[in-house]
Amino acid sequence: MAIAEEIENAVCRTDGMVRDDAGRRVPACKPAVRKRATARLTPHFSIRHWDSSERPREKMLAGHPGVLTDSELLAILIGSGSARVSAVELSRQILSAFGGNLHTVAGKTPRELCGRFKGIGEAKAASILAALELGRRMQALPLPERCKITNSRDAFRLLCTDMVRRPYEMFQVLLLTRSNHLIRKVLISEGGRDKILVDPKKIFKIAIDEQASALVLSHNHPSGQLKPSMADMNLTRQIVSGAKLLDLEILDHLIVGISDEVYFSFADEGCLKS
Repeated sequence: MAIAEEIENAVCRTDGMVRDDAGRRVPACKPAVRKRATARLTPHFSIRHWDSSERPREKMLAGHPGVLTDSELLAILIGSGSARVSAVELSRQILSAFGGNLHTVAGKTPRELCGRFKGIGEAKAASILAALELGRRMQALPLPERCKITNSRDAFRLLCTDMVRRPYEMFQVLLLTRSNHLIRKVLISEGGRDKILVDPKKIFKIAIDEQASALVLSHNHPSGQLKPSMADMNLTRQIVSGAKLLDLEILDHLIVGISDEVYFSFADEGCLKS
């Protein structure tokens, strides 16, 4: 029998003793002790070892908060994980425990979070619950009365935070009252890097349901090219034509690029024709 096999069998003896090479009886190394030592010597793959483009904080700093998952956003809040798991994995565990529902997480107390998840202390629990409470309060706030669209720049300010530097195309609409006050902003569709499908009927249905009187259309070009394509021109004409039949006014159609300073306005360029 090989020496390694003899030693392994000897560890299992009830007297807890084995013979060394000189024939002396010495205490055996217990398997449980070896297992704990191995665990301590095998750390998790820390976020700091990830590629910079995959780290949650770097994604946020690059101006792409919308692409972050809920667990990545939570990871930014808690800052670090535990000795066994990264901040992202710990955040996944928290969300999974509550069915992925942030409302459920927000309803917990700091004591409940601390007692349930290793790596979450009072400070981290307070940070999580404070951020969720801020989000709840923001949703409860009424739209400010000053939120009125008087020109293309006003509309761009409301749209650019969602659309600038997005890696994929998205189409949004501002729903307005007869006096051009904002009712709400609506995401109509999302697509690929250079193509998006937009159904005018969906736009009109939402506008009617919200009792809107005017609309501002918008979509982004991830390439940064602001010049409208032929497809952009045709879609705009189709929507403007249909809106007239429903007594809806299309005030503008904005194309947003990769800068938070420049954009293309169909109205400013005299391109709003049915």
